Amino acid sequence: MIEPELAAKLDAMKAEIDAIYVSVERTRKYFLWTLIITLVLFILPLIGLFFAVPSFLGSYTETLSGLQDQGGY
Repeated sequence: MIEPELAAKLDAMKAEIDAIYVSVERTRKYFLWTLIITLVLFILPLIGLFFAVPSFLGSYTETLSGLQDQGGY
């Protein structure tokens, strides 16, 4: 048979462990969403650059070739 004092300590420990579990799950979800948001904020601009840089280079080379044709370079 478990002594009442020991049973009370075990119940208190169980309550503390449950509170720790809730806190850890909340922290885990926070880190997960932080990772997702960080990836989205990094990957989306990278994809945008993938399309924007060739367009920019194309217009830049057109401008340079136009200046060459006019005798600017």
